[in-house]
Amino acid sequence: MDSTPQIFQQRKMSIKLWPPSQGTRLMLVERMTKNLTTPSILSRKYGLLMREEAEEYAKEIEDSAFSTANQHYEKEPDGDGSSAVQLYAKESSKLMLEILKRGPKTKEDGDVTIAEQTTALRETVFDISGGRRAFIDAEEAEELLKPLKEPGNSYNRICFSNRSFGIDAARVAEPILLSLKDQLTEVDLSDFIAGRPETEALDVMSIFSSALEGCVLKFLNLSNNALGEKGVRAFGALLKSQSNLEELYLMNDGISEEAARAVCELIPSTEKLRILQFHNNMTGDEGAVAIAEMVKCSPALEDFRCSSTRVDSEGGVALAEALGTCTHLKKLDLRDNMFGVEAGVALSKTLSAFKDLTEIYLSYLNLEDEGTNSIVNALKESSPSLEVLEMAGNDITVEAAPTLAACIAEKPCLAKLNLAENELKDEGAILIGKVLEEGHNQLTEVDLSTNSIRRAGARFLAHTLARKPGFKLLNINGNFISDEGIDEVKNIFKDCPDVLGPLDENDPEGEDNDGDDEEEGAADNDDELESKLKDLEIKHEE
Repeated sequence: MDSTPQIFQQRKMSIKLWPPSQGTRLMLVERMTKNLTTPSILSRKYGLLMREEAEEYAKEIEDSAFSTANQHYEKEPDGDGSSAVQLYAKESSKLMLEILKRGPKTKEDGDVTIAEQTTALRETVFDISGGRRAFIDAEEAEELLKPLKEPGNSYNRICFSNRSFGIDAARVAEPILLSLKDQLTEVDLSDFIAGRPETEALDVMSIFSSALEGCVLKFLNLSNNALGEKGVRAFGALLKSQSNLEELYLMNDGISEEAARAVCELIPSTEKLRILQFHNNMTGDEGAVAIAEMVKCSPALEDFRCSSTRVDSEGGVALAEALGTCTHLKKLDLRDNMFGVEAGVALSKTLSAFKDLTEIYLSYLNLEDEGTNSIVNALKESSPSLEVLEMAGNDITVEAAPTLAACIAEKPCLAKLNLAENELKDEGAILIGKVLEEGHNQLTEVDLSTNSIRRAGARFLAHTLARKPGFKLLNINGNFISDEGIDEVKNIFKDCPDVLGPLDENDPEGEDNDGDDEEEGAADNDDELESKLKDLEIKHEE
């Protein structure tokens, strides 16, 4: 008698948890499609899927995950559906990762199932980068590389990263690589000579270069090898034979002016290049001019990174002008260089060409208000799908805040906004907070730390962003917020305290030292700022 209502009650719960509605299933497909088409570490390594292909995969993944979870649900002893929901999410995530690692479909792939693609992935990618970073000797190389010697293997992607090859190990790899020459399309030799003396390292590079010469590669990663010009030229045979590269990574490689020139001299064509990354090198202006020549000849470029490369104004202008030919650009990262205003203005003149831009990283470029205004005015009229805007550490003041806010207002897809380490103060924070009130439902992170913001600005930002669905982090640390203001902000986020970043570097007694007593007095007057806020709210209601 008692068991009947209990069973009924459990089944009632199961209706709420499983199966998901058709709307929920479609939403998951859309979310996975976006993940599969968004540039990431995996897409840089394996290739980025086009939307049509990604949508097709997403539907198959969802259908497969739903089927697996539904079978599980039918066997659940309690019947509440909770574990089926967890399995549904887990299977979707696992299958999506496998597709990301497989990369874009080739013509030869045809119509194959997800299961068949997963098996194919295991058979085509050979990766020894897992485990601890260590030297590899000839004996270990023989054992590790044994699968590559199997007759009829289909490996076309190899990753030897994170293992340091000496001469003996390189000699073991040489004939194996020669045997794979006609099938390799992706080669990752990042961080593969760590700790070796220069002479030995150069010899190892030459051995690998000769063995791989003539491979028709789409992907080549030579990062973290301290190449310098000598290292680049040691890879000369390989680089000279590459006319079909789509992705090239030379990060943390000691790419000096001479090395940059060598890269440009050796690679015969970059017409198909989609991703080019030169992060953390000592390139300088002259090196940037050489890289600019390569960029100019790369019309298909979608992702360009030249961050932390010691590039000054002259090199910045050269890069900016060269980027004008890259009309398919989706991601641009020029952070941590010494561009200055002139290079910023030059860059603004090319931004109108980037209709598909989704991420732009321009922090620590010494842009100041003039360079910032030029750039954000250009961005306002282009890049409608911009998702990431970073302009931290550029000496941006309140004077540029209206222009900056106007640009942000036109970016409804914005997910991440970083304006840290500027001088926007309360007025700037309020202007930016105001334009974020309406729409911007994809926004997840805002960083306005170290901006001389006080109580009123902090409170306005908190009120605005606490109401955003899916918002994850507000960073307003390192400002001049009073103790009362801190309490108010914490109270606003009381239902989601993890969304508010740390406030341990806030200085309640902080003072602005810009010498403008009238402006400073106005900034310090919370009553006057509250009045401004009320005016803003009245205009919003109207």
